[in-house]
Order: sequence, then C-alpha cells, then structure tokens
Amino acid sequence: MTRPCLLHFAPPRSPDSALYQRAFRPIGLMLSPRDLEDPAELRAGDARPVVRASDCRGTSDYAAEQTPPATTRPDDSFRHTPAMLDEVLELFEDVPDGTVLDATLGGGGHAAALLDSRPGLNLIGIDRDSAAIAAATQRLARFGSRVHIAQARFDELASITYAVLGDAKLSGVLFDLGVSTTQLDTPERGFSFRFAGPLDMRMDPRSGPTAGELLNAMSGHEIELLLRQNGESRLARRIAAAIVAAKPITRTDQLASVVADAVPAAARRRGHPARRVFQGLRIETNAELSILPGALDDAIALTGTGGRVVVLSYHSGEDRIAKDRFSYAATGGCTCLSDLPCVCGALATVRLLMRGAKLPSEAEIRENARAEAARLRAVEVIDPMPPRSVR
Repeated sequence: MTRPCLLHFAPPRSPDSALYQRAFRPIGLMLSPRDLEDPAELRAGDARPVVRASDCRGTSDYAAEQTPPATTRPDDSFRHTPAMLDEVLELFEDVPDGTVLDATLGGGGHAAALLDSRPGLNLIGIDRDSAAIAAATQRLARFGSRVHIAQARFDELASITYAVLGDAKLSGVLFDLGVSTTQLDTPERGFSFRFAGPLDMRMDPRSGPTAGELLNAMSGHEIELLLRQNGESRLARRIAAAIVAAKPITRTDQLASVVADAVPAAARRRGHPARRVFQGLRIETNAELSILPGALDDAIALTGTGGRVVVLSYHSGEDRIAKDRFSYAATGGCTCLSDLPCVCGALATVRLLMRGAKLPSEAEIRENARAEAARLRAVEVIDPMPPRSVR
C-alpha cells in the first residue's frame, strides 16, 4: 500500500550542491530553510531534502505522512491585493507547460491565479517572510503536489530550482518586489511611519540587524547618501544631521517625528517627509537592491526557451535594475554601433516584450491605490543569437 509523500531525502548530485542544502516546505509540512543552525554542518555526501511532484507517490522509505489539504479559507492575516494581476496572467498565458517560480510569493495571490489559469503549470514559491509563507501555504493547499514552497531570499532561487527540478528549465519566473500591505500595516514589523512600533523592517525577522541597529551604526554622511539614493536630495543633509543628533533611535514613531521636525512646513504639506526615509532604510536593511541584479540574471539563465521573466517594481531603483539587466540580456552586452551588424560576438538570450515599463490602469488604481507605483517589465527567453537578429 502506498502512502502520500511530502519529503524525500536524496544524496546531493555533486559535492558542491551539499552547500546549498535547504529544508523545503511543500504544502502541509512545516519546515524552514534555516532549521540547520550551522551551514558548516553540511558536508559532501550528506542527505539533502528534495521535493518534487514525482516524489509524491509514497514509495520512499523516508516518506512523511501527508496531512489532508486545508479546507479552511485562505489566511486573512496576510492581506495583499496582487498588482496588475490581469497583465501578469496574460504574460504567462503562452509559456510552455512546466514549472514557474514565484520569487516573491507573499500571500500567494499571483500564484493562485496563475495555477488556476494554467492547469499545466506547477509552481515553486519562495519568500523570506515566515508570515507570508504561512499564508501562502494555506491559500495554495488545494493545489497539492503542484506547489513547492521554501523560505529564502530570492537571490537563492538558483539553488532552490536545482534542488526541486535538477537540470530542468523553468517555464517562467515572477518577481513582485517591494513590501506588502500586511507588512506595512503590522506595527510590530516596523515598516511604516504611520504606526508606532519597534524600528525593525526585516523581511525575515530572524536574520540580520534591524533597521534601528543599522541606522544607529551609520554616520551622518552614510545616512545622507542613503537618502539621496532614494530621491530625498534637497533635504538629505538636514534630515541626516537631525537623525544623528537624536540617536539612538529605536522606534518608528521616534524616527518619523525626528524627520518631520527637521523639514520646513512647506515640505510637510507635500506628504509625510518620512516616507522616503523609511523606504530607503527598508531597502538597505533587506539588501533589496544589491541582491536583485544577480537574481534577475539567474532567473533568465534558469528559464527555458519560450519561458518568460516578469518583474513588478515599485521603486525607481528596482525598475532601473530590471531595465538594465533585461536590456543587457536582449543585446548580449553588444558594443557595436547600432546601425551596423554585430561583430563583437555578443549573443542575445531574451527579447523584450514591451518598450519601456507598463503602468497599472486608472481603474485598478481607483480600486487599489497602492498599485499606483507599480511598473511592469517582461522578457521572453530565446535561443542565443546575434542581437540584430532578434525580433
């Protein structure tokens, strides 16, 4: 008699792959990728958890009994309306059957809609936020073995894809960047200047310094540079000096008050002056911009011909990086004059699916004001060819 299987331990495919051991969390199984406290414990030859739809036949000696799929409604504690959902579904409408990776799973809104619209697709979902993982696990339970979930940063997508699919290619990758409504509206997470709470801002509360610890360790010049990088150029020095004078800063309401007091009344009439300060500090705390270029390059490399990589960004820095990496892949880094044939040997690996970034409709903005900042870019992976040949 066979039994449902969730987790199968297999030896690593190579000595190096043991370094990327992950405790994956398919539907119904409560595991975290950092259950192993010391990565040094991972040695070549150790067993590693591998989760696949094909493993769920119940024949493995290491199989775990599967709990029945949840029959309750999706967890409402992680509320987030997926932005530009119709546009995202349209972009994935024609990708080959296979597996799509959602690199920023959140509450699973995009993922659920994608699985509903494409029965031939499976999904790997990753997110660094344990609250998002819990909500997505419940929401996606009805899809059973079509879904595999891991708690991790999106710059770890290559090792996660390898563990789940081996050398097989993905049919697509989705990035929905930025912060969720739930994270903003949960005071104890410390993401918003609108609520009093600890100055935390970590996507994964178990890892790295908090935003407060980071801010209190920064010099005035470093704070000023951070603010300028996030669009607060005119008052950056003045705000940075006020922050340094008020240290230590440990709470969101304290930081919001310091920033508000540091700027002229006229500047406060254009919206809360702490908005860009909080945004820049959150991005720095979670290394959101520094890990994005490599993750996008990996996503393109791991996607098969005809598959698509789609990015939703909400910050000019994110959108610039997506534009840069997509443009590089579309030209192969060609350095030849644009009106002459390419002779530098560059090979394009994608074609751009739109010129510039697509914006949300006015109707969507009326229904979901937080979608207003969204910018959508997408590419389709092609067989490598000289960039002038791409159509």
